[in-house]
Amino acid sequence: MWWFFRFISSSIFLLSIVLSIPVAFDVGGRDSGLAYSLALFGFYFVLSAVAAATPATSRVRWTISHLLRLSQWIVLPALLIWALGRFAVDAGSSNWVERTLQGLATSKSTTWNEWVFGENGVLEFLTLGGWDNTLRYSSPVFQLMEGFCSLLVIQAAGQITRWLVHRGRSDTWMIILLVLSGGIIASALYFLWRVAHFPSISNIDGALIGVTMTSAFFLCAYGIHSGRGNVVESSLLFAYVVLCVYQIFTDYLPSPDAAQAEGQASAEPDFPPLPPIIMASYSTLLHMLGSLPSAVHSSLTLLYAAFQTITPSAIISLTFRLFVFYCATRIIPAVRESGARALMEQPSEEESDAVNRLLGLASYFSPSILIAMYTSLLLQHFNTDDGPDGWSLRGNDAGGNVWRWINIAATMSLYAIELYLGSDDPESGLTNHWKMD
Repeated sequence: MWWFFRFISSSIFLLSIVLSIPVAFDVGGRDSGLAYSLALFGFYFVLSAVAAATPATSRVRWTISHLLRLSQWIVLPALLIWALGRFAVDAGSSNWVERTLQGLATSKSTTWNEWVFGENGVLEFLTLGGWDNTLRYSSPVFQLMEGFCSLLVIQAAGQITRWLVHRGRSDTWMIILLVLSGGIIASALYFLWRVAHFPSISNIDGALIGVTMTSAFFLCAYGIHSGRGNVVESSLLFAYVVLCVYQIFTDYLPSPDAAQAEGQASAEPDFPPLPPIIMASYSTLLHMLGSLPSAVHSSLTLLYAAFQTITPSAIISLTFRLFVFYCATRIIPAVRESGARALMEQPSEEESDAVNRLLGLASYFSPSILIAMYTSLLLQHFNTDDGPDGWSLRGNDAGGNVWRWINIAATMSLYAIELYLGSDDPESGLTNHWKMD
């Protein structure tokens, strides 16, 4: 029963992070969003450090961890209010660099304490500037981490399918896995077809897409033919390459034709009235909703406004990165002599292998990594301007396309090296210590 409450708590935590950080950026501006994300990063870093530094059976760890986890329901809104009240600026005002330099130049009678720790002081300059630069220059690292973790998950999925086939009912599992792989490839081909019809595709882009997809096709075919891979690995790798290509050339914005059609639809008259029984039920429903407490209505309005501040590309990228990062931190340390049943065990940093220790330690700091990764994604998809909004979508350019191409090349090269150095033994590979029952 405890696993259900832990799942609910984790879901609420993830939803609060996903919604509150864009709200801080949208309402308070870039400085407010950076300050709020940095405060969240520090809070969960302390919580993770306490859990990683103390033994699992320690009463100190249990007490401090539970106190911090219970206090997060108060700390998160308090940090959001603090960031909005302290760092919120108008859309047309200057950024933190200009405000700090202007404050240092115009200040006449400021004390040393105010000059260092006060508003627009040196400490604020260093913390916000350092956090901004860290997120900016860590975007390529997150991109390459996504490719590496995706490759780990793909090969682990291939090993799981081998374990299922060798476990029994091999014909049934082979048919199911073939159908699943066919569906994955068909979906990937559909999105590849959509990419080919984007109006922003140039001749150079088309050549890059052709070379990339041809290389991915022959690499997947070689893995299946040589027996060092299987159809599940190949289909997942092909789908991941298509996903990266799709993310390069779109930010999931409506096309000009779709926007024009939407404008024409809004100008057309409404549909004829519905039957009276439906309209009566609709009026009753509206009356019931209108009688709800105003606090619930305000909460739903705030929730809707928070979702409106997030672009779908950021959500899709965050969801995929969170999935592969979680799978990598759970699968690789858990792969032991007990085979696929080890997936149900909790990862630990007390492993003999250095990679297992590293991934086990990274699982403790996953909330802080998630916050940094999500903030970096938001900074890629949004920018500040002098308009009335102050925080708007970057159009069709989310930035980082060069590193996305590098990530595709690095992922396929690493998989090709793995196939070349591997043997025909189905238990060999990146997860060669799986046990086949």
